[in-house]
Amino acid sequence: MAVGEVADGGGGVRRRGCTFQTNDFFPEESFKSWENYGKSVMETPYRLKDRLLKRSSDHAELVEIKARSGNEMKKTLNWWDLMWFGIGAVVGSGIFVLTGLEAKQHAGPAVVLSFVISGISALLSVFCYTEFAVEIPVAGGSFAYLRVEMGDFVAFIAAGNILLEYVIGNAAVARSWTSYFATLCNKNPDDFRIIVHNMNPDYGHLDPIAIGALVAITALAVYSTKGSSIFNYIATMFHMAVIIFIVIAGLIKAKPENFNDFTPFGLHGMVSSSAVLFFAYIGFDAVSTMAEETKNPGRDIPIGLVGSMTITTAIYCLLGATLCLMQNYKELDTDAPFSVAFSAVGMDWAKYIVSLGALKGMTTVLLVSAVGQARYLTHIARTHMMPPWFALVDERTGTPMNATISMLIATAIVAFFTNLSILSSLLSISTLFIFSLVALALLVRRYYSSGVTTKRNQVNLIVCILLIIGSSIGISAYWANSSEHKWIGYTIFVPLWFLGTGALWLFVPMAKKPKLWGVPLVPWLPSLSIAINIFLLGTIDKKSYIRFTIWTGFLLVYYVLLGLHASYDTAKEFDQSIHSHGSDQKVAKQWNKMEQGAVEQDSSFAPVSN
Repeated sequence: MAVGEVADGGGGVRRRGCTFQTNDFFPEESFKSWENYGKSVMETPYRLKDRLLKRSSDHAELVEIKARSGNEMKKTLNWWDLMWFGIGAVVGSGIFVLTGLEAKQHAGPAVVLSFVISGISALLSVFCYTEFAVEIPVAGGSFAYLRVEMGDFVAFIAAGNILLEYVIGNAAVARSWTSYFATLCNKNPDDFRIIVHNMNPDYGHLDPIAIGALVAITALAVYSTKGSSIFNYIATMFHMAVIIFIVIAGLIKAKPENFNDFTPFGLHGMVSSSAVLFFAYIGFDAVSTMAEETKNPGRDIPIGLVGSMTITTAIYCLLGATLCLMQNYKELDTDAPFSVAFSAVGMDWAKYIVSLGALKGMTTVLLVSAVGQARYLTHIARTHMMPPWFALVDERTGTPMNATISMLIATAIVAFFTNLSILSSLLSISTLFIFSLVALALLVRRYYSSGVTTKRNQVNLIVCILLIIGSSIGISAYWANSSEHKWIGYTIFVPLWFLGTGALWLFVPMAKKPKLWGVPLVPWLPSLSIAINIFLLGTIDKKSYIRFTIWTGFLLVYYVLLGLHASYDTAKEFDQSIHSHGSDQKVAKQWNKMEQGAVEQDSSFAPVSN
C-alpha cells in the first residue's frame, strides 16, 4: 500500500486531502529502517541502471498509477473549457510589455510577422503535446509522456525543472499583480508593500498583496476544476473585451505611414524577435495536465489546445499591428507601450483599461498555472519519486488538494520576499528543454516499440535522431555567432537536418500509429519542433543556464538519495502484484474497459493516419 491506508476497490486509498498519517511520506521498504536504507544505497548503481533502462507504459499510467491517488479526478471539462483555459494560460500581462520592447529594439512593425513565426513554433509543440494527451490522458502531462517513452530518470529531471519554472513564474506574476493593482489605484507599488530597511533591497520589499492573490486563486483551484473553468472563462472574456477595445480604439487612431519602414532591422532582427516572443506563448502545457479531467479526450483536447493557440496567435498579431500603427516604432515606450501610445494620441484615460486588462490576464495565468502545477506534482508523487502524500485526491472536491496547497506555499514564500527583477532574471531554459524532449519522445513513440523494432532499425533511429539534434545545435550556434550576411554555416547544418529527418522518414518503418488523433507529417513536424526549440535555447541568457545546472544538480542528489529508491521499491511491488493471477486479470479488465470506452467516445473523431 502506497501510504499505509485502507485500500478501496481500485487499488488506491480513500481519504480527505491535507491530513497526515503514518507513512504518508516514505512508506517504501527502503525507508523502514536505517539498515534497509543502507542496503538500498549499496544497490544504487543497479537500481539507477534499472530506472534508466525501463520505461513505463500507457497501460500502467492510465490504470495502476492513476489509482494511487485514492479518488478519481472528476471528468467535468470539454473542448470549450480547454480552449479558454489555453487562452487564459497564455495571454497574460507580458504581451502588453514584450510587443513594444521587441518592436522598438529588434523588429519594428515586422513584429507582426515575428508573432506569426513564434506562433507557428508554439503550434508545433502543441501538436506533440496533443497526441500524447489524447493517447495518455493523465494528470502528469510531459512527465507521464517522458516516463513512457524515455524512462523515469529523464522524466523526473524534466518535471523537476518545470515545477521550479512554475514557482518562479507564478511568483513573478503575483508580484506584477501588485504593480498593476497599484496603477489602478493611482499608487506606487511600494505603497502596498512592507519595506524592511535592514534587509537586502532585493528581498526586503515584502508583498502581502501578492500572497492574497495567490491564496484566493488557489482556493478556487482546490474547490473545483469546473468552477475554475467557469471563473477562467468569465475573466478571459473580460480580458478579450479589453483587447478588442485596444484594437478598435487603436486602429481608429492608426497612421498607415508608420508601416512604411516595415522591416527596419532586417530578417535577422525579425527572427531574433520571434525567439523572444515565443515566451509569450508559454503556458499551454498546463492545459495538457487536465486531460484526466476531460470528458472526451480524443475530441476535446485537439480542439481545445490547437484552437486556443490559433486564437492566441491572431490576438498577438492584431495587438502588434495596432501598436505600431498608433505610434512610430522608434517612439514606443519599452515599459508601458500601450499606455504611452494611447497618451500620445490623446487618450490618457485608456491606460486604466489597459492595466485592468493586464490584471485580469495575470489572474487567469495564475489560476491555470495553479491547476497545472498541482497535477504535475500529483502524478510525480503517484510514482513515489516524490512522497505519495502529494498524490492524494480529495474525495469531495475531486482535486489534488495536497499538491495544490503545497505549490501555493512554495510560490508564496518566493513571491513575498523576492524582487521582480530578480525573478525575471531567472527565466530558465526548462520549458524549451521539455518541449524538445516531448517532440523527441514522440519520434521514439512512433518509430520504436520493444519486440517490434529490429536492432538494425534501432541503430538507424538513433543515427537519425543524433543527426537531427546535432544539426539543430549547429544552426542555433551559428545563428548566435554570425552576422546576417554569412550563410555558409547554414549550407552545412540545414542539409544535415534534412538528411536526418528524411532518412528517418524513408528508411525506418513506423512501429506504432496513434489510435485516436496523431500529429500530421511525422517525422517532419516533430523534427522541426526539435530544431526550433534548440534554436531558441541558443537565445537564452547565461544566468538561466547557471540556474538550470544548479537546480538539476539538486534534483540529481534528491533522486539518487530518495526518489530512486522510493520509485524502485514501488515499481518492484507493482511488478510482483501484476504477475499474480488475480491482479493481472483485474488490471487487464480495467485497461480493456478504458480502451473500449475511449474508442466508443471518439468514433466520430477520425484519427490521423501517418
